[in-house]
Amino acid sequence: MAAAAAEQQQFYLLLGNLLSPDNVVRKQAEETYENIPGQSKITFLLQAIRNTTAAEEARQMAAVLLRRLLSSAFDEVYPTLPSDVQTAIKSELLMIIQMETQSSMRKKICDIAAELARNLIDEDGNNQWPEGLKFLFDSVSSQNMGLREAALHIFWNFPGIFGNQQQHYLDVIKRMLVQCMQDQEHPAIRTLSARATAAFILANEHNVALFKHFADLLPGFLQAVNDSCYQNDDSVLKSLVEIADTVPKYLRPHLEATLQLSLKLCGDTSLNNMQRQLALEVIVTLSETAAAMLRKHTNIVAQTIPQMLAMMVDLEEDEDWANADELEDDDFDSNAVAGESALDRMACGLGGKLVLPMIKEHIMQMLQNPDWKYRHAGLMALSAIGEGCHQQMEGILNEIVNFVLLFLQDPHPRVRYAACNAVGQMATDFAPGFQKKFHEKVIAALLQTMEDQGNQRVQAHAAAALINFTEDCPKSLLIPYLDNLVKHLHSIMVLKLQELIQKGTKLVLEQVVTSIASVADTAEEKFVPYYDLFMPSLKHIVENAVQKELRLLRGKTIECISLIGLAVGKEKFMQDASDVMQLLLKTQTDFSDMEDDDPQISYMISAWARMCKILGKEFQQYLPVVMGPLMKTASIKPEVALLDTQDMENMSDDDGWEFVNLGDQQSFGIKTAGLEEKSTACQMLVCYAKELKEGFVEYTEQVVKLMVPLLKFYFHDDILQFFM
Repeated sequence: MAAAAAEQQQFYLLLGNLLSPDNVVRKQAEETYENIPGQSKITFLLQAIRNTTAAEEARQMAAVLLRRLLSSAFDEVYPTLPSDVQTAIKSELLMIIQMETQSSMRKKICDIAAELARNLIDEDGNNQWPEGLKFLFDSVSSQNMGLREAALHIFWNFPGIFGNQQQHYLDVIKRMLVQCMQDQEHPAIRTLSARATAAFILANEHNVALFKHFADLLPGFLQAVNDSCYQNDDSVLKSLVEIADTVPKYLRPHLEATLQLSLKLCGDTSLNNMQRQLALEVIVTLSETAAAMLRKHTNIVAQTIPQMLAMMVDLEEDEDWANADELEDDDFDSNAVAGESALDRMACGLGGKLVLPMIKEHIMQMLQNPDWKYRHAGLMALSAIGEGCHQQMEGILNEIVNFVLLFLQDPHPRVRYAACNAVGQMATDFAPGFQKKFHEKVIAALLQTMEDQGNQRVQAHAAAALINFTEDCPKSLLIPYLDNLVKHLHSIMVLKLQELIQKGTKLVLEQVVTSIASVADTAEEKFVPYYDLFMPSLKHIVENAVQKELRLLRGKTIECISLIGLAVGKEKFMQDASDVMQLLLKTQTDFSDMEDDDPQISYMISAWARMCKILGKEFQQYLPVVMGPLMKTASIKPEVALLDTQDMENMSDDDGWEFVNLGDQQSFGIKTAGLEEKSTACQMLVCYAKELKEGFVEYTEQVVKLMVPLLKFYFHDDILQFFM
């Protein structure tokens, strides 16, 4: 007995160490925990959860670990337990739920019960834990609010708990949810029952008859959406977004009410930005998943458009904006970004025939507003609707382009920036017709805007728009402008190189280097006369831009050199090929010291492939240096995980993870960081094999070993799309 108590005491220390902020202590504790046999883990964890005198953090940690154990290793651990131990675990869990007084701890224990129930439904759909169901029924009609919460929480977490008896219990389930949703005294019960209703509908997404049977719960559900928002809880609103995304048909009988509520919440500035954006998301999602249904409610669409535009005007004054040298990532939580994205998606979902007539007048008024924020938003709106309203805008493109070009002269730099954005976006959306019709006026206007010396953000964005323009510009159209383009790009490059040396600023230079690459790529052999004008400066940048903050500039310059080399051909490039190869090799030897997120890596990999195309067989000598890092990048194994709702809530803010909802409170997660580099590296290996043929033979075996497993298919529809 004393030995068991001592072991349990050791386990409490281990739980404390698992929560330690010290990485070394925590890692050691994780290893120790992993080595404890499964049955002992369950015993220790249950004992820790049961012990109300233990530290709260330790109990919560134990609850999380037990749920994870049942989720990830149920088949290895649970069936090997003696049947009396299995029975004891089931009854003990239900007893602990009834005894627990602390709400957040009770929820965590309910999550364990839901996970156990999920695993105790056999292949035929029989629930092998009837006591669990009885507990659910008893608790949901209990006078004890904590127990009612517990029952709803378990049902929300695992709405498939009734197994093959669901149809038999359907009216009971409905009565239970209706009764809880009408509980006027306890808002928390109303909220939970609304979330449980949504989870149940989502878990039965193909059961149309069930939608009809549960249609009369919708008004109560919408009321709960409204009430919870004003209690600063957006969980039910998030459930509504999920329904709009997965089972929009369920909303059909009360679509008008759903849309009116979403519109009201979106327009209520007393709510926080996230809630307003979620309310807008309901309408935008329906425009994608149920466009035909939404098109019948043109009044709502007509009222939603001004809401989106109002969000896009929600911009902050920023004195440092015009000459900031670092491009901050867009603030994706901001109303302006959310409004723009929503407008883009709605235009694509509903089509220009409906959207353009509704938005045209609003945009025209905004562009004439004396407040720069309205002019900025109007131009960004024009950029956003181009793809969705493509057909309708094409007929009036001449007027639009003439109008937008005027704003490149606007007194406010952020409006000039938005005009560059609109030009660049139209150059992509309407290519190549845009280039054919407007080449003269657009090239002249962008080159002039690139001279805006006092506002480098505007200069950089004009260069970015020029890149978009030249990428899709037919070669024959660009040739007459080459002299003028080259003259401007060269003078700006020289000026910005001086600024880099004197002040350390590099934003415009980064974009100008890419503009040069884009012009060379389109002009091909016609770029030969200008080669000597640029190559010395570009080599100088690669040689000297070695500081961490210049990594992106260096990567883009490496890309530029290799694209120019490809454009002008081997004969012209050979004079610098040796120097360039030495610079690349120098970078390559420093490759192992590069951080994983170093932007140079992907530029390097692509540059090597271009060098291979230029040099042909002569490239073979460099393979021993190139192949190591390339194989390393191509071998990146993406982290994947099957997660339940609780883990999702902890991870949704984690950098680089994306999720696909698999239903039943489970999601498939993949860490996408590095996947793009992996894809590029695989393409480069194919390129080497194609270019070097027999010269690549000694690497064939290891490349085949790497590539063949990548041909696997993932057969869940959503995941298949996710990987393609």
